[in-house]
Amino acid sequence: MTEIYETQSERTDLPLVVMPAVLGAMIEPIKAQFPALHDVARVRMFEEFTSDEAVLVERLKNADALLVGGYHISDDLLRTISEQGHVKCIVFCGTGVASYINLELARELKVRVCNAEHYGDHAVAEHTFALLFELIRKVGQLDKDVKAGNWAWAGGDGLQLAGRRMGIIGLGGIGTTVAGIARAFGMEVAAWNSHVPAEHFERSGAVPVDDLNELIETSDVISVHLPLNDATRGIVTAENLAHLQPGTMLINTARSEVIESGALFARLQEGDIPAALDVFDHEPLTVDDPICHVPGIVLTPHVGWRTDGAFKELTRQMIACMNAYFAGEDYNVVVSEH
Repeated sequence: MTEIYETQSERTDLPLVVMPAVLGAMIEPIKAQFPALHDVARVRMFEEFTSDEAVLVERLKNADALLVGGYHISDDLLRTISEQGHVKCIVFCGTGVASYINLELARELKVRVCNAEHYGDHAVAEHTFALLFELIRKVGQLDKDVKAGNWAWAGGDGLQLAGRRMGIIGLGGIGTTVAGIARAFGMEVAAWNSHVPAEHFERSGAVPVDDLNELIETSDVISVHLPLNDATRGIVTAENLAHLQPGTMLINTARSEVIESGALFARLQEGDIPAALDVFDHEPLTVDDPICHVPGIVLTPHVGWRTDGAFKELTRQMIACMNAYFAGEDYNVVVSEH
């Protein structure tokens, strides 16, 4: 039986906030934030994760607001919960809400949509380097080899980061954090971002490069950190990727959709680009997905953001969004209900 955690269940005079599914790692961090909604709203959280829409609809009956994370809100589900449950505020536990909810439809239905910002800057930046180190030092494979009795590794020696060039595509919070870490490792850092002021480059220590092809062609490592929105969807094209030089390492911990559909897989098929990915066009990946069979590729299951520090800040912002909504104020509003 699914466990249900409720606060102030007797306060039927208060609006109802429902979290119909929750990732296990988020249960305790978000429980710790619920007292901030005392006398503002009652909360009902189902401590079992599901993406089954029929189950979600049932759990969202009578909800006034929704906390959502880890699953997509289809158009049909969005319409249903807006009408059936009177949901007029959805708080998404993440930044890339456009990947999970049709924002234009939410606007039509007059449903407020909020997200969290910068909660995972350090988490994702650190994961970027975890992926990079796996590419250059192959620690995972070395661990398996030693435990299997193979001390003399036959895979070749590692690569050194110091002196190499890191090219960052997208110099927001995560990209800036990556730039700082890269500089600490002795790397030269360059970046491309068409909407970042010059002083931002100066603070990050990244050399601005106006031409994306030039950045890609002259970097030893390319790391993608663009948010996904209408302007960035497919912004990195097949033509851009054609400028990758053999041996250039490519890492994407942002969103797969910022790269033109099919373009990355096609480029990786040439076999001369080491790559590490935490994000994919379709998640979760199946074992027969072609990307899984690219030689030497490193894949992780969209976990770059999942650290204790990120969970704490993420859940704080989620509850702050709810408090603001019920107070008639704005906080991290992506789509307004007005």
